Amino acid sequence: ACPDLWEPRAGNCPRPPGLRDAPEGPPGGDAGDFIACRLCHTHGPMHRRSLKALLAAYRGRWPLESATVARFDAFIDAHPDCFQRSCRVGHITGSAWIVDMSGERVLLAHHRKLGRWLQPGGHCDGDPDTAAVALREAREESGLDVRALDDAIFDIDVHGIPARGREPAHLHFDVRFLVRAEHDRFTVSDESHALAWVPAAGLDALTGEESVVRMARKWLERRADGD
Repeated sequence: ACPDLWEPRAGNCPRPPGLRDAPEGPPGGDAGDFIACRLCHTHGPMHRRSLKALLAAYRGRWPLESATVARFDAFIDAHPDCFQRSCRVGHITGSAWIVDMSGERVLLAHHRKLGRWLQPGGHCDGDPDTAAVALREAREESGLDVRALDDAIFDIDVHGIPARGREPAHLHFDVRFLVRAEHDRFTVSDESHALAWVPAAGLDALTGEESVVRMARKWLERRADGD
């Protein structure tokens, strides 16, 4: 056993499929109340620590969003399986704010399930590297060659996803990264009704989504500062 690495199983989230109880609990604890250590599966504290470090840096850059960062931190601490869809109350997701080579346009997708113009993104499915998730989703949903412009988090948002079929309503704790497309010839995937390059300065003519408009504002401010 590795007693320094045990952590309580989250009571509100079912364990991911195949996750076994640890064979031995920590000193003074019941093995049935604990999950396997972080050396044994990917939901341990080490795999959440890197995201929490990125969030701490984000709080420093955007202090007015401290309440949202605190909400992320509380969720991550409470749910060892926060990167899995099996966490039914919500899960961490990754998405990409894709700008073109000129920096004047951003790529938005008319989401098939939600019926709204949003940035490409999706589920982590167990991957704690949210930046890698954002790049993967950007490529899969657009067919574009893309590269990250920054290792830092560009934006964060917590939003509700309505119940659909057998899936209950839940929350997405979305981590957004800044990405640049190497060309503008996109391909529409099954995830979307349509994709569109939209002028960042006129994006609010297409959508009133608060977090999308916020990202456009952040990007325009960054460009004005010389990026």
